[in-house]
Amino acid sequence: MNNKQKILIVEDEQSIINFVTAVLTVNGYDVIQAKTGAQAQSMATSHCPDLILLDLGLPDMDGLDVIRFIRGWTRLPIIVVSARTQERDKVEALDLGADDYITKPFGTSELLARIRTALRHASTANAATPAEAAVFQVGDLTIDYERRRIVVRGNEVHLTQNEFKIVSLLSRHAGKVLTHDFIIKEIWGPGLKGDNQILRVNMANIRRKIEKNPGAPEYILTEVGVGYRMAEGDS
Repeated sequence: MNNKQKILIVEDEQSIINFVTAVLTVNGYDVIQAKTGAQAQSMATSHCPDLILLDLGLPDMDGLDVIRFIRGWTRLPIIVVSARTQERDKVEALDLGADDYITKPFGTSELLARIRTALRHASTANAATPAEAAVFQVGDLTIDYERRRIVVRGNEVHLTQNEFKIVSLLSRHAGKVLTHDFIIKEIWGPGLKGDNQILRVNMANIRRKIEKNPGAPEYILTEVGVGYRMAEGDS
């Protein structure tokens, strides 16, 4: 399982793309890139990054429109990295839902610190309760959110990034039924709404990996025609 967190860089200057990519890669992040707002919107929904570094001065649209689009369906962290220094630009970006704002030029230490902070806050915000922020356990299944590890019956299970995100999402709402559309929107974005096939395929793979008997699951239960529910965690 690839435990690296994925960062989407949205920037049209190749020199900055190369520099930031090198810094992030050396520090253990996976990096994907977009040079336009349209590409950013597409990659955000298809690649499910853990964080977006967003320039506002894009060739096809204002970066503020990208923030509006992203915030229409997810709370994934957005850090604006822009040459715009006016306070009104910062305020507008933050009011629209950006998590932070860094002006160019910037230092690598500052950038990495801002990224760590945004990811940490996102992890805390996604937890249903403080107790779930670090580890979730039900029966012989243990999920370590920070380390992105899943252990079943004493053995570590290797999931893809999207499989882990599905299990993590369900576990943070343990005991509650999550509809197909809700799960799909949270994991893949609004573009796949109504297409349950990709979710069914991922769920079949997850159950094959974590359940003793995938045909009679004990951890992730099916609510026929509605969605899925994670068994409630151990108290």
